[in-house]
Amino acid sequence: MSDLKNELASLRLEEPSERSRKGLWIVLSVVVLALVGGTLAWRARTAFAATEVETTTPAIEQDGVGGGAGSALLTASGYVVARRKAVVSAKIQGRLAELRVEEGSRVRANEILARLESDDYEAQVRRARAQVQQAAAQITASQAAIRRAEADLAEARRQVGVNERLTREEILPTDTLDASRSRVAVLDAAIGQARADEQRAQASLTQAQADLRYSEALLQNTVIRAPFSGVVVKKMAEVGESVAPIPPGVNLSTSSGAIVALADLDTLEVEVDVAEANVSKLTDQQPAEVQVEAFPDKRYKARLRQVIPTADRTKATVMVKVTILDKDPDLKPEMSAKATFIEVAQPRAAGAPAVTTILVPQGAVVTRDGKPHVFEIVENTAKLVPVTTGATRQDRVVVTGLVGGETLVMNPPEGLKDGDRVNARTRN
Repeated sequence: MSDLKNELASLRLEEPSERSRKGLWIVLSVVVLALVGGTLAWRARTAFAATEVETTTPAIEQDGVGGGAGSALLTASGYVVARRKAVVSAKIQGRLAELRVEEGSRVRANEILARLESDDYEAQVRRARAQVQQAAAQITASQAAIRRAEADLAEARRQVGVNERLTREEILPTDTLDASRSRVAVLDAAIGQARADEQRAQASLTQAQADLRYSEALLQNTVIRAPFSGVVVKKMAEVGESVAPIPPGVNLSTSSGAIVALADLDTLEVEVDVAEANVSKLTDQQPAEVQVEAFPDKRYKARLRQVIPTADRTKATVMVKVTILDKDPDLKPEMSAKATFIEVAQPRAAGAPAVTTILVPQGAVVTRDGKPHVFEIVENTAKLVPVTTGATRQDRVVVTGLVGGETLVMNPPEGLKDGDRVNARTRN
């Protein structure tokens, strides 16, 4: 019996000591901490591996029942210019004696702007007038000589008649009759000479009058007048400087010899460069909206006036001229401006379904394999979605292939691929 008890005692498990229990708890704690740390490390590595991207959402537009005022079709940059402008110079070379305007002066058509020194031209006019008077006096003298010769001829002819009668009565010798007849012939020739002298005097008078008109024109050219009503935008000469005629087509910076630059501010318009690919989207008299950088809060109504029928090969653009309809004295030539052309919405029949247009920022569209795509974010994963692009409206482009409301990647990185993890950051 005692042996059985001894065997059972040998099989009994000994209770762990206090020290052994503490060691066990330490081991369990280390294992738990290792598991938690591994989980956090895996999550951190996953987060750091995701590409941080900026997001955007498509815009949805629907046309109204009666049509709308229109939406932006495209925007082009350029400068404000005056349709009617001129670099004013003198018609003759000379020294500037008087300048009556300053920059900003408003002038009327034909108003005197400046004068050149005119002493030499005034002397030429006086000399030409004297030549006219001299030619007129010669004409008067020739006419008097003609009248005197005609009177002498009449008397000589009367004397011939008397001599012929006396000769028939054999009272006067024949020689006397012949002498009287010769006198008639001489006086007749004298009249012809006097009339020729009168014609020469008349020609001299015509020449003198032409010289007088030319001299007076030169004198008038010393007075520089405004070709049209406008504002002096630049003064290019001062009193005492020499000025000269300038060829057409010069600009404000290369107009050496000019006096002032004049612009009609009532004819302000904007000249913008439109890409060749977008010119076909424009129509005659298409409405537009103009914004100048100097006044960013202002919008000016405008209308397309002209598409220049030639392109700039260096920039692959076509110049388009847009007339500003809203007059504003604050607008100045050469200001930087942008013209936004408006696409007028076509009215649709009552009861017809509304047409939905999806627009996305141009920066969200990328080209993959030669075709346009966008990256849609689905559960922090970038999904490559093919789309079809249409018209451009300012900085947005019309697309098909989306329903609207998607979260898209804005300006996707070059290395972003379909299925990559992303960390979305909302666009401001």
